[in-house]
Amino acid sequence: MFFKDEEEKKSSMEEEIFEQAIVLENILSSHINDNNYILFDIPTDIRKVVLVASGSSYNCARFAAELFGNIADIEAGAMYSSEFLLKSVIPHDNDFLYVFITQSGETSDTNSALNKAKEFGMRTMCITNKKESTIWQAADFKIDCCAGEEKSIAATKSLTAQMLCCALLVLKYASNKGIDIVPYLEQLKTLPEFVRKTFELQPEVKKVAQVLSEYKNLVVTADGISYALAREASLKIKETSYINVYSSILGEFMHGHVAVMNNKIAQIHISVDDLSYTAIKNLNKIKEDYKPVLCILGNSNEKVAADYNVNIDCESEIVKSFCLVVVCQLLALEIAKKLKRNVDKPHGLHKVVK
Repeated sequence: MFFKDEEEKKSSMEEEIFEQAIVLENILSSHINDNNYILFDIPTDIRKVVLVASGSSYNCARFAAELFGNIADIEAGAMYSSEFLLKSVIPHDNDFLYVFITQSGETSDTNSALNKAKEFGMRTMCITNKKESTIWQAADFKIDCCAGEEKSIAATKSLTAQMLCCALLVLKYASNKGIDIVPYLEQLKTLPEFVRKTFELQPEVKKVAQVLSEYKNLVVTADGISYALAREASLKIKETSYINVYSSILGEFMHGHVAVMNNKIAQIHISVDDLSYTAIKNLNKIKEDYKPVLCILGNSNEKVAADYNVNIDCESEIVKSFCLVVVCQLLALEIAKKLKRNVDKPHGLHKVVK
């Protein structure tokens, strides 16, 4: 097929962004039965969870660690696979579960990390997009992401698939502790609908992308569970547009790091929840002292002088997190398109898609 204009031909990244509602529907139907029972197997005597991953999968791990504490009251933390391999001793006990997240199941440092956990006698679980991959065969427990092949180097549908699988894992543990998870499951069942509504924000996102594409430096700030999304936004823009993007927890950013605002730099702030008093104060101080272009993704506040706000009306924190991830993906895509980058094959990057 030939195209008169290259803009008519969608990249794999764009196509895969818009596949996400269907992928999420598939996960919900595959992993939850009609009685609201989550179908995959887990070890039950677990009190601590360590999630290990790289790249976008690590940002998913950060998101999941927050959910474990917030919903299931289980202590959890995230580690980079490469960092994990450098440790001479890893946290280990009989009530630990190590969860390894990888799109392809062939990420070398993540596979090596799983083998190291096994050397310490730890029980292991993988969350992957490829059955029968190396990690699938090695892990004691397994969750299939059901996302289908992802061709673009930038993880989009595989990431939200991992996030949903992690959310269901958290809910399974919460249920085992006697916590009523039905309200959460009912929220997750609305997820495909809200993601489709998020797609409709693309024209708004394009306007913001036009402005941000003129900057060589960006900072992405957030608090709480939104910080995992900020890290993902930073990674997506870096790998697709080659812009220097820095992510930080907003409160920590004020301790010296804020000096980077003396350069010509724009700020993106991501907020799943309502902005706290401290966040409002910090954002206004940055605006007053450095006068950057400020774009808020998610909940804004009339007390903050944001230049742009892209938001979707959604009461569920967990569902809104997915929607804002999609907004970040669209923003990275549109910035890259403005800069005429090849989003599917960024220079110097390679991806395992087996």
